Amino acid sequence: MSIRHGLLALLERGPRYGSQLRTEFESRTGSTWPLNVGQVYTTLSRLERDGMVAQGGRDEAGHELYTITDAGLAELRTWFEKPVDRTSPARDELAIKLAMAVGAPCVDISDVIQSQRRHTVKAMQDYTRLKAQALVAVESGGSRERDDVAWLLVLEQLIFQTEAEARWLDHCESRLIRLSALAPTAPASPSASPGASPGASPGASPGASPGASPGASPGASPGASPQAATAPADPADVTTGTPGAR
Repeated sequence: MSIRHGLLALLERGPRYGSQLRTEFESRTGSTWPLNVGQVYTTLSRLERDGMVAQGGRDEAGHELYTITDAGLAELRTWFEKPVDRTSPARDELAIKLAMAVGAPCVDISDVIQSQRRHTVKAMQDYTRLKAQALVAVESGGSRERDDVAWLLVLEQLIFQTEAEARWLDHCESRLIRLSALAPTAPASPSASPGASPGASPGASPGASPGASPGASPGASPGASPQAATAPADPADVTTGTPGAR
C-alpha cells in the first residue's frame, strides 16, 4: 500500500496537518487500511526530505501544515499514469500456508482449506453488506459523496478478491483430489515371486512349466503321483515378497 502517494494525493487538494491527513485517508478508504499518526508523520518527513512536500505555516489551531511541491506534483502524476507493477507480486500468506501444508506431517490440508473457505465466505458477506450501505450513502448525495464513492470502489475490489480466493480454494481442493487419485498404489499380491512369468499359477516356482501344479518341482515328470502334486507346500519353501528370498 502506498501511503506516500496517498498523502500526496490528499495534499494536492490543499495544505493539511498530520492528524487531518490520517482522518481523510481512512475516510477515503473506509478505514480498510487504518493508519496511525506516527506512520503519517514519518512519511511526511521522508517526503519533505525528498523535496516533495514542505512545511507551510500553521492553522488557527496551531497545527503545523504541509503543502505539496512541484516535485511532489510530478511524482503524483507519474504514480497515477504508471500501471501498478504485478511482475513482483506481494507475498500472500494463504498461498504460502497451503504450499507449506502440502506433504507436511500431522497436517490435513483439506482441513486447512475448509477453515479458510469459511472465513473467506464470511468476509465476502461482510463486504457485501458494507457495499449496500455505501450504495445508499452514494445515492443519497450527501456532503461526503466523494469519500463514499471511493469507499464503494475499495469495497468492490475486496469483494472481487474474496470471490477469486474462494474459487481458488475450490480449485486447490479439486487439484489435490485428482493428484491423490493418481498416486501409485501398493502391489495387490505381495507374496508373488519377483521373477514369476505372466500367467504362471500362484505359488508356482519361476522355472515351472505352464501346466505344472502348484508346489511341483521344476523337473517333475508328468507321471508324478497325484498325492505328491497336491500336497501342501512346506511353509519354508513358499516364496516371500522380499526380492531374492525363498
